[in-house]
Order: sequence, then C-alpha cells, then structure tokens
Amino acid sequence: TGPDRKEVPLNRGTQAVVVGRGREAPGDGSSMGGRPSSPLDKQQQQHLRGQVDILMRNFLPCYRGQLAASILRQISRELGPQEPAGSQLLRSKKLPRVREHRGPLTQLRGHPPRWQPIFCVLRGDGRLEWFSHKEEYENGGHPLGSTALTGYTLLTSQREYLRLLDALCPDSLGDHTQEEPDSLLEVPVSFPLFLQHHFRRHLCFSAATREAQHAWRLALQGGIRLRGTVLQRSQAPAARAFLDAVRLYRQHQGHFGDDDVTLGSDAEVLTAVLMREQLPALRAETLPGLRGSGRARAWAWTELLDAVHAAVLAGASAGLRAFQPEKDELLASLEKTIRPDVDQLLRQRARVAGRLRTDIRGPLESCLRREVDPQLPRVVQTLLRTVEASLEAVRTLLVQGMDRLSRRLRQSPSGTRLRREVYSFGEMPWDLALMQTCYREAERSHGRLGQLAAPFGFLGMQSLVFGAQDLAQQLIADAVATFLQLADQCLTMALNCDQAAQRLERVRGRVLKKFESDSGLAQRRFIRGWGLCIFLPFVLSQLEPSCKKELPEFEGDVLAVGSQALTTEGIYEDVIRGCLLQRIDRELKKTLGANDVSCTLDGCLEVPWEQEGAAPTLNLVSSFLAGRQAFTGFLCLPEKSSANILAASPLSCSCFRSGFHRDSPVFLVQLAEGLSHPMETVSSHSVWSFQSTSRQ
Repeated sequence: TGPDRKEVPLNRGTQAVVVGRGREAPGDGSSMGGRPSSPLDKQQQQHLRGQVDILMRNFLPCYRGQLAASILRQISRELGPQEPAGSQLLRSKKLPRVREHRGPLTQLRGHPPRWQPIFCVLRGDGRLEWFSHKEEYENGGHPLGSTALTGYTLLTSQREYLRLLDALCPDSLGDHTQEEPDSLLEVPVSFPLFLQHHFRRHLCFSAATREAQHAWRLALQGGIRLRGTVLQRSQAPAARAFLDAVRLYRQHQGHFGDDDVTLGSDAEVLTAVLMREQLPALRAETLPGLRGSGRARAWAWTELLDAVHAAVLAGASAGLRAFQPEKDELLASLEKTIRPDVDQLLRQRARVAGRLRTDIRGPLESCLRREVDPQLPRVVQTLLRTVEASLEAVRTLLVQGMDRLSRRLRQSPSGTRLRREVYSFGEMPWDLALMQTCYREAERSHGRLGQLAAPFGFLGMQSLVFGAQDLAQQLIADAVATFLQLADQCLTMALNCDQAAQRLERVRGRVLKKFESDSGLAQRRFIRGWGLCIFLPFVLSQLEPSCKKELPEFEGDVLAVGSQALTTEGIYEDVIRGCLLQRIDRELKKTLGANDVSCTLDGCLEVPWEQEGAAPTLNLVSSFLAGRQAFTGFLCLPEKSSANILAASPLSCSCFRSGFHRDSPVFLVQLAEGLSHPMETVSSHSVWSFQSTSRQ
C-alpha cells in the first residue's frame, strides 16, 4: 500500500499533491506557498528514524577511531618540535559573532501566501527571527518563525531566484506560464532578499529601500558564514576528529572529493550527509506524485524537503546527544592511555609508514606526476592570489585605522569623538561594511579556482571562500588586539599629546611587522590546507583499486600496538598526505622564494600531522567544548588580565584611559555604559588609567 495522498492548495488556481497527512511540521514555522502541516505520515517518519539510526551505527565507529587519532595528534604536537616562526600577533579573545541587526521587512508567508509586514531580527549567533511587529519583539514575545542560517544562500535578484525555482522541477519547466498572471512570485519586488537552501523551505523577504537591502545583505551573509564554519574554526580535538570521521565515512560510501557538506554544526553536517544520500531516491519516489504546475510544484518540493530535513536533524541531534557522555568518557580515557605510550606509538607508526611508502611509491608517484603535477602550479598560484589579495586589503584597513587614531589623538586628545574612534578601531573585525572589501577579494577567484579544482572532484568552493574570509577577520582581530595592548604598555601619564602620538607611530610599525610575519605564515597554511583538500581525496580515489589491497598485510603490526589511535588506513593516508605536502611546499618555494617557505614542516614522518592553523573560536552551535576554557592554551598572556581594549569577552572594564602631562586632557574616559559589546582584557595592568583632577 502506498502512502496517503492529499490535495493541498498552494496558490490561487493551483493545486499540488503531496505525500502524507497533516501534522505540525517540525522546524521554523516559516512556510510560504505551502501548507502549515508536515507532508510526512507516521510510516515515513519512522522510515527516516531508521535511516538516521543506520547512519549513526555506521558513523560512530569512524568517529571513535578518529577521536583516538586526534588525541594522539594533539599529544605528538605538544611534545614535538615547534614551528621556528610562530605567530607574532597576540591572539584576540573576541568571540566570533555577527552584530545583531534588526528592522522592518515584508515576508511572503501565510496560507495562501501573501506579502506581509514583519519585524526581523538577526541574532549575534547567526539565527534569524521574525515577529509580527516591533512591539512584539521589544516585549519579549515569541517570534512568528526562526531559522538558523546554516547552509542558506542569499539571492538579491528576483530573476535569478525564479530561474532557481524553475531548475528544481525541470520536467515542468515552462508550466509557470499557465499560472495566474498575478502569482505573487511573479509580482516584481524592488529590493528582494531570497534565502535559498538545498534541503529546506525558502525564505522570501523584501526591504523598503536599497540601503536597507544592502545592510540586510551584509548581515545575513555574515550570519551564514558564522553558522557555516563553526567546526572549521574549532581547535577542539573532537571537532577535528568529527570532520575526519565524516570524510572517512563518505569515502567508505564511495564518495571521494570535498564539498560543502561539512558546513554547520555536527548534527547539521550529519543531516546534510544523509539528505544527500537520500535525495536521489526521494526525488524519484516523490516528484512524480507532486501535481501542479511550475513554480507551485517547486514550492511543494521544498515543503517536503523541509519536513524530511527537520525529521533527520531531530534524529541526528538526538543521536549525538546520546553519544555525548560516551564521547566525554572516551576522550578522558584516551588522554590517560595514549600519553604514557606516545613514543612507542609514534615509533611504530614511523616503521609502518616507511614500509607502506616503499610499497606504494610506484603507483603514487605515477599518479602524482600524471594527474597532480600538471595542475598544481595553477592551483597554488590561484590559491595564493585569493588569500594574498584578501590579506592585502586587511593590511590597508589596519593601516587606515591606526592612522585615524593617531590623527585623532593629535587633533582632539579628549572627548566623545576620540572615544568613538577607539571603539570603532576595536570593532573593525566585526564591522561587516568595513570588512566587505576584504571579503570580496576572497570571492574574486571563486570561478577560476572552481574550474581548476572541479576535475579533482572538489566542490567545496563556498567552504574555501568562507575559510579565506575567516582568516582575514582573525588576522585583523589579532592585529587590533596587539596594537591596543602595545599602546597600553607604552603610553604613560607623563606624555603630552605629541609624544603620545609619536609612541603610537612606533607601535604602528611594530604591529605591521608582526602582521607581515603572521600573514605570510597564514598564507602558507591556507595554501597547504586547501591544496590538500583539493588533491588528497582525488589521489586516494585513484589509488583505491591498486594500493589499498596492500593494507591488510600491515594490520598485524598495527594491531600489536593495541591502540585504536593507530590504524593502517590512517597511516596510509598520512603517507600520501606527506608526499602531497612535499609537492605543494616545493611549488610554494618556487612561487614565493626560498626564504619564504619552510619545507621541513609536516614532512612524511618528521611531523606526523598537518597543523591547520585555524583560529581557536567559540563553537556556537555544536556539541563540542566551547567557552572561555577553549581559548586558554592559545593566548600569550594570562587568562585573568585586565586591559587589552575592545576584543570582547564577557567581562567589561574601564580601559584605554590615560591623562597626559599638565594641560593635556584625558586621552579616553571610560566607555559609555550601554555599548552593545563589552571589552576584553588581556594584560595584568592598565597604564592608561589615572586619577583625574576635578578640572579634568
């Protein structure tokens, strides 16, 4: 017996058939053009729960193994040789966020759908909410709907969005000409904001002016990136283990090649993995049952996908929550068991890797020479141009900000304008309008690099662009924190305004030198990391038929160690990774010059694993360790400290204050109460504070 079928009106004059009975859909309550209840019946929901259970049963063994490997990797880095040239800038402690943005919009919603005024709020964690009116929001009322922005794409062209809708149901392409001419999607919208998702219902908004549309575009894009890169930005061993486990799980399913499936939290990533697995069957079984025409049919399809996505996400979240106690216990146990035996584990790993390298050298070298070497120079150069242009824009922005501070100090060493200038300088990394130049540079090579990488099965260009943008934001945040810290150390009450400005000039020079050093290091890490993402899965897929059959003969040596931290498959991938890194480093050496690249880092055996170099950050939406403790090991200064200005933490202080000699007024008084983001503190004292006289 087939599932129940039910006719549901989607638009005036249009009907579509969707599968299932009416039940309130899990999710955001944001349906537009569809129905307010779930198109899934109980049997289908039970089927999806079964699919999630199968996914978890197959994925968790990979995850457990990668947790062990991740702990071994972390301990080996702690005990191994450090990079000869580490970061020079102080690490900003300002947590990743977007500025809360709110204002009136109109939204296509309701049954039947129509454009209705709403009050929209983008939260600092990248969650979008909408209310019936502003007073409802201000009084703490419940929103009409909300959604996490993970995985969405923002479109501001109605024509482009309609083409996308047409592509969702290509069999009925052209049918929309038979719809009523006043179909709401056909009515021109002056300043649209369309949020499209592969597996969720679409959100259609409209702003009143072009300026409002522009502001919302920046805010929404910032929220999408923040939600998307939460795992990539985390340095927690469990986060790295999770991403590696997802890659291995998909390789075992026959999927080689990076894409954007790993954008989002752990539960969102697993949901995307399962949705991609189920999509072909879902499309084949369901699309023929969706009656209607053109875009109305496409709306019905997005409604169905949204219900499936919500059911899978709920199941994946429940599965990961159930695994959390075991994961915590496993991490603690692995730390205790691996650390005492780390030398033995690494020696055994080196022995097996040496033998493996000998056995696979012929096929590996042949594959690299034939497939990788011809394209590697162009890929490296394009990656370099991408990150180089973005970081050059960051440097320009940083110089302009420091120069504005110096000028303001000479012109007006006291008062509200100077205070605002310092605050604006500290907020630069989180000012989306200001950072847009840097972010655009990261997007310029999207098409060219995508063409170069596509033959290798790499489809993760959105992740790559987000990575470059996160890198730009982290570097300018570190530079700002460093400038304010050094300024705090060198300015005293004995200085007049000119002397203070001269001191700031010297600080400016020191910060730029540190920035140049860190940006060079960040460029190399970026190119090496994304070079591996492009080429490693491809090489593994090419060697799969011939080389993987050699692995069982090494199982005995690995099993003799008695630790799940070592696997033959993991060592095999490390050998291939090391050989690829040697080639990438060699190409970097040609491109950047011999003095700019250290080819001794992360060779095949000297350093077992590549260090990603991603910024340690708060994990906003996943189950991994997050919060202040996650940052302690990455700072050059004590955790409890009191005066690095304007790099936010939950603490606030009276800082960046000073008086100058005799008739020089206060350099900056305490920031006014009520500023939206408090200041962080990273030094143990503040020479910028003083006891002012009554006249001052």
